[in-house]
Amino acid sequence: MSKPYVAIVGRPNVGKSTLFNRLVGRRHAVVSDIPGTTRDRIIGETEWEGRTFHIVDTGGIERLPPAVEAGRRPSPHHPLLEDSADFIPHIRSQAEQAIEEADLILFLTDAADGLTGADREVADLLRHSRKPVLLVVNKVDNERRAQEALEFYELGFDELHTISAIHGRGIADLLDRVVELLPPEEEGEEAETEAAAHIAIVGRPNVGKSSLLNRLIGEERAIVSPVAGTTRDAVDTVLTWDGQRVVLIDTAGIRRRGKIAPGVEKYSVLRTLKALDRADVALLLIDATEGITAQDTHIAGQIAEAGVSAVVLVNKWDAVPPERRQHGLALEEEIREALKFLPHLPILFVSALTGMHVKRVIPAALEVVEARYRRIPTGPLNDLIRTALAEHAPPTRRGQRLKVYYATQAGVAPPTFVLFVNDPDLVHFSYRRYLENRIREIYPFPGTPLRLLFRGHEKAGKEKRR
Repeated sequence: MSKPYVAIVGRPNVGKSTLFNRLVGRRHAVVSDIPGTTRDRIIGETEWEGRTFHIVDTGGIERLPPAVEAGRRPSPHHPLLEDSADFIPHIRSQAEQAIEEADLILFLTDAADGLTGADREVADLLRHSRKPVLLVVNKVDNERRAQEALEFYELGFDELHTISAIHGRGIADLLDRVVELLPPEEEGEEAETEAAAHIAIVGRPNVGKSSLLNRLIGEERAIVSPVAGTTRDAVDTVLTWDGQRVVLIDTAGIRRRGKIAPGVEKYSVLRTLKALDRADVALLLIDATEGITAQDTHIAGQIAEAGVSAVVLVNKWDAVPPERRQHGLALEEEIREALKFLPHLPILFVSALTGMHVKRVIPAALEVVEARYRRIPTGPLNDLIRTALAEHAPPTRRGQRLKVYYATQAGVAPPTFVLFVNDPDLVHFSYRRYLENRIREIYPFPGTPLRLLFRGHEKAGKEKRR
């Protein structure tokens, strides 16, 4: 199930990025005293009282200066960044869509400036959204500010929380209330489809994602257009395939960062990432007429970072001249080399337009989903690890050699293995990869990432004391 999203919104320069950094626990957003610094949404993840959720930082919501509305450049002394006036409509658009997508909104205001007309405008916008809103007054660093913050009750919200994002004051109480207001972990349609295999269709714009969806379900469920960027929302389609319940998620195309236009298109990237967040497997479409590109590799990296399994579909294979199709094996090797961080990938050559090999897509994806939830019994796993150690001993490091005492599979989706060792610092990345490959020799886990975690063991301490 997708993690909830909490959006931080407000007028410029009230401390939204500072609060974001405080909540995610690191300096993720750029913090500046100049209004207009944050233009795009920045997404982080945090955990509180056992609930994990996303935090979305947004740009300040404001109106254009009158001079700009009249077609003139603002005064050089205007507090906006030099070129921010050009971005105000886009910043506002992205913030409004963050509001639309959020499960909960933190409406941030500034006690140092007091209640302003801009705060009232944001309040009106949030009331029309009909989303749960927590009014948060920032920069409350002393009792005088705490008293002055009471004027924000004029905005008409039931609750008011005072904090100091920079000093951490009031953050714990705020998070307690956030967790209380988050949607239940199981509710609505998501709970009904929780047992289904979730398959996200991802790729660059105009590689045929919606055409593939329509071919798979046999009806015009999604709008198909040759214009890149037609799909902006993730579209879910529930179907049954040989008795297996499947949720297909169509997504917007992900452009290279420098090619993403401001506004709605940038926000579509967030929705695609949200789709990956709730997917078991991603179908990564590649245009056969272009081959694998740097952007395809970038999207594959996002799939890997999300811990999602994958199947690569080389689409538009019908458009490749017959003489070039004979070199399909070479193209497959080129794809595997470019995506070597996603080992054991199933690769299918298909045509969503003609239906070529499309019937193989869902079975291949379900095979990957099955592998994603596969468990290796503890006994065979330890036998496998002992054999691997005996056939290729770990290299020494600082005069010490890695010892593995015990291994167990701690989880699935993706499969996660914990190896108890004498010193986790002795694990070289190349030996980690060797152990992963040895596991895959017996248990292939097609298209599925494996996580190997190394933990210190109390036996190591006893050996050191001897």
